[in-house]
Amino acid sequence: MLVGVVTATMYMQGISSLKDKRHIVKSVIGRLQSRFNVSVSEVEHQDSKTSAVLGLAVVSNERVFVEQQLDAILNFMRNDGRFYLGQVEREIFS
Repeated sequence: MLVGVVTATMYMQGISSLKDKRHIVKSVIGRLQSRFNVSVSEVEHQDSKTSAVLGLAVVSNERVFVEQQLDAILNFMRNDGRFYLGQVEREIFS
């Protein structure tokens, strides 16, 4: 069993309230879960209006699949125009 883990920092501009931020974060989490069947949660910066840190996990028995899924997830997030990605940490555990 292989587990791919990503921690991705999202930065949002023009956000004036936590409600606006949470709307974007919940939308991103829902889209990632439905499109990629991945476990996702906001893990840091819950009280910040302009940033959020998402933790994602993919489980498989094939390393190539895990790497492809993580690449696709990060590309999907980079193409979302509501935020930009900052620091991204990526690990695969066996």
